[in-house]
Amino acid sequence: MTLNLKGKTALVTGGTRGIGRAIAETLLEAGASVAVCGVREESVRAAQMELSAKFPSDALKVVTATADVSNEEDVRRLFETVDRELGGLDILVNNAGIGRFADLAALAPSDWRALMGTNLDGVYYCIHEALPRFRVRGGGWIVNIASLAGKNPFAGGAAYNASKFGLCGLSEAVMLDHRYENVRVTAVLPGSVSTDFSRGGQADWKIQPEDVAEAVAMILAMPERTLISHVEIRPAKPPKK
Repeated sequence: MTLNLKGKTALVTGGTRGIGRAIAETLLEAGASVAVCGVREESVRAAQMELSAKFPSDALKVVTATADVSNEEDVRRLFETVDRELGGLDILVNNAGIGRFADLAALAPSDWRALMGTNLDGVYYCIHEALPRFRVRGGGWIVNIASLAGKNPFAGGAAYNASKFGLCGLSEAVMLDHRYENVRVTAVLPGSVSTDFSRGGQADWKIQPEDVAEAVAMILAMPERTLISHVEIRPAKPPKK
């Protein structure tokens, strides 16, 4: 299947690097105009320059914004920027996420709040803003980048596991609530991805960010009659224990 997003608009949270950046580039290659956000102003500026240089076409736009998705006001302003610069929204990719890894006794309440604020509250804020915009467009796509940690608990991952289990449940419930409004919702659950975020850092045996982006492209290329609601992605040959 060939993904054609000409005339479509997309927002990728946490889109300045890693998985989010790879997804943003894939959507741009498919002809969409894309907004990306990040929490660090210098990363946002760099992403704007690099993406604009790589995709100079007058037929699409690259929009960047500094926004912390755990802050409701930041999210509201982010979506107002999307409205103003792109004229509406067709695709929301909730990719922004953070990790805090410790057993629960050692986990500070501030770390719990920060993790839940980004990994769950931020997704809620973005979906809450996106849904009325999708109604205006007659439908839309929500792709939530979760993790295999959303189904496989691990020691030291209590808070992270809780956030990703919650994200998987949220994704399916939103799909059930809004499927008859032509809103399709997919949770993507990667395993170990070769990014700086990943535990253990980058490695050749891990999933590459562009592999996750290819999965997102496959999801978006499906015909309207078909919804892929849940995708698990694993390294083909992880190190043997």
